[in-house]
Amino acid sequence: MRWLIGGLFGLLLLLQYRLWFAEGGLAEASRLQTQLEEAEAENTELKARNAALTQEVIALQGGTEAVEKSARENLGLIKEGEVYYQFVEEPKTP
Repeated sequence: MRWLIGGLFGLLLLLQYRLWFAEGGLAEASRLQTQLEEAEAENTELKARNAALTQEVIALQGGTEAVEKSARENLGLIKEGEVYYQFVEEPKTP
């Protein structure tokens, strides 16, 4: 009878080990769940960025206004005949 109880107890310990620590156990499931959540968050950010880039491409293909706006903002270009004024504020001295 003691052998049977000892064998069952040993089997219980083996199964508990496999449940908590072995490949496919709860520890790995928790790690994979964390990885999944991180990947989903990154995918959400990338989808938002892709949507913004898609809108920008559509705007650039649609006419010259978007191209002109982009050139003015990103490259500092001005139209022919325009005058560019840059205001520099004096540093405040206490």
